[in-house]
Amino acid sequence: MTAATRDIPILAISMGDPAGIGPELCLRALCDPEVLACCRPAVFAHAATLGRVAAACGLPQPDSVTEPAEWATRPRAPCVVDCPCPEADTVVPGAPQAAGGRAAFACVKAAVAAIQSGQAAALVTAPASKEALHLAGLPYPGHTELLAELTGARDVRMLFHCNELVVCLATIHVPYVTVPALLSREGVGCTIRMAADAAQRLGRSRPRIIVCGLNPHAGEAGLFGREELDIVLPAVEEARRAGLQIEGPIPADTAFLPERMRHTDIYVVMYHDQGLIPFKMLAFDRGVNVTLGLPIVRTSPDHGTAFDIAWKGVANPGSLREAVRLAARLVRCPETHP
Repeated sequence: MTAATRDIPILAISMGDPAGIGPELCLRALCDPEVLACCRPAVFAHAATLGRVAAACGLPQPDSVTEPAEWATRPRAPCVVDCPCPEADTVVPGAPQAAGGRAAFACVKAAVAAIQSGQAAALVTAPASKEALHLAGLPYPGHTELLAELTGARDVRMLFHCNELVVCLATIHVPYVTVPALLSREGVGCTIRMAADAAQRLGRSRPRIIVCGLNPHAGEAGLFGREELDIVLPAVEEARRAGLQIEGPIPADTAFLPERMRHTDIYVVMYHDQGLIPFKMLAFDRGVNVTLGLPIVRTSPDHGTAFDIAWKGVANPGSLREAVRLAARLVRCPETHP
């Protein structure tokens, strides 16, 4: 029986940037009753760094192994899989560093390999620093693009989930000035289909979808831009012909009114902050990021490295806990993951 089919799935949790709050969040996950109730966590981390953080934060020192297979034979106990990165010993908390970027990358790479070999069922990533990745010479805007390369995925999207709101992004980590050129009828249509599939996987058999426009007033019939007429509306109409329950393009400034949100299962937005501003206002400490389009299930907290509170024992584990719970829920679904 593989890790993905056990009643209690094995979830790989990568440490994230060692100079941020990721190590503390991982340590808390290892002894969190809600985490242990839904999965068997395997934290992929630089074990010595976790030990330093545990001492600084007054948290239990975890056991560690050097190979996932060694831990996988143990009965249900959570554990740390040590990911060698000698530079990690030089990391100091509170700032992006090249050593931190390389350590974060090593942990993610090892966790993905464990999933691909069947030793774990899904990936949960603690926050990494984009600046640290770049200092390390790793040209990734974030986990999403890194995981796409590691898994060979072509079309990936970011989805954000909480009980009140689910948002899927048509474009991800790009400057706003490039967004219009990146939008296409095919790309928006692909985002709509991926969002609908994800909503169904999350329990909505016929999801109600709203698609936001790009421009103020959704373009005002072309007065403020033609992206809605030339790109978004044709994609929405195609999705409607395919049987989806969909509305749009809707002006973003009215799309998230409380009454409309109550009757919407998932939103498709054109760029990062269009969806993330309302989402983080609602669920900053419990929102979850899901990467759609990967051949593996991946979730993460919807917040960053919080360098200012790193290694101080005050990090809020709520979003990581929700990311673990959602990953466990997704791997139990018999359908292909989003």
